[in-house]
Amino acid sequence: MPGAAAPALFAWRSPRTWPARLLQLWTRSLQFRTILITTALTAITITVACLWMALAIQNDLFQNRRDEVLSDAQRAVQDAQATLDASELATSRAQMQQLWSATIDDIARLATTDLIAGFRIEDEPVPLAPPDFGLGGLAAEAVSPGLRELVRENGDERQWWQSIGLQDAEGDVLAGILVGQQLRVPGVGAYELYMAYDLAEEAETLEFVQRTLWGSGVAMVLIVVAILWLVMRALSIPIVEASATSARLAAGDLKVRIPVHGEDELATLGRSFNAMADSIESQIQELADLSLVQQRFVSDVSHELRTPLTTIRLAASIIHDRRGEFDQATARAAELLHAQVARFEGLLTDLLEISRYDAGSVQLELEATSLAHLAEDVLESMRQVAEQHGTELRFVAPGGYSPVDMDPRRVRRILRNLLGNAIEHGEGRPIVVTVDSNPHAVAVGVRDYGMGMSAADAERVFDRFWRADPSRKRTLGGTGLGLSIALGDAKLHGGTLEVWSQLGAGTNFVLTLPRRDGRLDGPSPVPLEPSEESLSAALGATQPILTLDPSEVEELDDVGQLRDLRELDGVAERGAPEARRHGDEPGGGSHDGPQDDGGERS
Repeated sequence: MPGAAAPALFAWRSPRTWPARLLQLWTRSLQFRTILITTALTAITITVACLWMALAIQNDLFQNRRDEVLSDAQRAVQDAQATLDASELATSRAQMQQLWSATIDDIARLATTDLIAGFRIEDEPVPLAPPDFGLGGLAAEAVSPGLRELVRENGDERQWWQSIGLQDAEGDVLAGILVGQQLRVPGVGAYELYMAYDLAEEAETLEFVQRTLWGSGVAMVLIVVAILWLVMRALSIPIVEASATSARLAAGDLKVRIPVHGEDELATLGRSFNAMADSIESQIQELADLSLVQQRFVSDVSHELRTPLTTIRLAASIIHDRRGEFDQATARAAELLHAQVARFEGLLTDLLEISRYDAGSVQLELEATSLAHLAEDVLESMRQVAEQHGTELRFVAPGGYSPVDMDPRRVRRILRNLLGNAIEHGEGRPIVVTVDSNPHAVAVGVRDYGMGMSAADAERVFDRFWRADPSRKRTLGGTGLGLSIALGDAKLHGGTLEVWSQLGAGTNFVLTLPRRDGRLDGPSPVPLEPSEESLSAALGATQPILTLDPSEVEELDDVGQLRDLRELDGVAERGAPEARRHGDEPGGGSHDGPQDDGGERS
């Protein structure tokens, strides 16, 4: 797509982004990683091969040229020596000079070089001895002392050579070979004879060979990369298609399949994937049909029970209102009947609500509402229930007063459920309700200082009908669906309902709602993990809230063990003894507060 390609192309224009882009390609693209590794290994291999061949060719050229030079020099010196030995002894300087010049010309002709120099070895003066000479610019300074010493001492038996640098007509230095050996002149003595040969032709040949090798190496690397790219592309296209198909299948498109071509391994993989997708689609369809049947069953049963339940509740209310006319046992039975009918009606209401969520037929009735005012109203409505349990409700609202679009009925239900659970499990300690806001969201937190839950229990607290402590006695009734419905209400607003809990430190629920667009763009204004320092600063001087030392409950994973530890430390729940002193039976009367499942949280 042009729109997507333009930003990527623009990102490559800045060299500063190249390392990050290359690292991203390395981590995300198997094709790029494979091509890069193969290219590097191929380049290293070809470089090593080219270097080895270049050095081998260079050595071979040098050795061949050296052998040729030594052979030419040996033949020239031997011929010159034979000529000198066969000549008559010169009796005059002119004859000696003529003989010497002819000998030098023969040496230059046979040695195929113009760079020749000769130096008399013996220091004793001889009248007819030819003078030292240097042809072609070869002077004594070009010969190293070591080579001269070897030629003087052993030059009559063998040849000696060394590599030197020679200057051409343009002043450039060329590689060369200098050969030295002795030449004996009858009646005069031995001479050091040196012949120099340049390696210009060999250097040109070597340069040509190296250019050919490196050019061929680069071409081979490019060809390997091109072939590898084509092969990887042919292999990666089916993999990319399989990845895209898997993503669409995971997103819910159960009809998508991988196109299959041929009979190779990739085709076999495609057919296996398609078979797996068919099986998944069939099983999901069966589960969907079963879930639909269950939803209809729950909805139909709930609706069918509504009418007889209304009649039963009306009769139970009449009996309950006249319980004063009955004897004590019958009056108690009337109270129990009235309470259980009310609980049964709440269960039917929750089941109907859950069935609406499962069917996806829940609709929000949005109104501009202040979360702080709504939370304060709910808190006041629950204050009497809290007082019955000996619990103090504290309200902290630094923010959250500006109206936000929400369904006040559903948010009120969430808060009543959270407060009811906090009162039930708060062990008579204060409950703190915090409301705050930021530019993105509004949030309310409900914190109690009760027994708390383990991490495993906190993960399941929103499950339907789940109870952390089945042995715990119910005091506020409940259906076990309250927190599940609350979570659904929060998600319906585009918000979140999260829980933090720790054994011995209590529990904190945080409801976060977006200000606009039904989407959260930032963190919650109320932190999930409570901070006692910020809470104390907000509340001012209050009574201390007693909790257990965390070090005492590190090894505890059971709520019953924690309750025993509280009793031993004298940190027992308050309110219940006082309720018993007034003759009240917890949970014996009915109220309009939130319902509890009788377990740890509902």
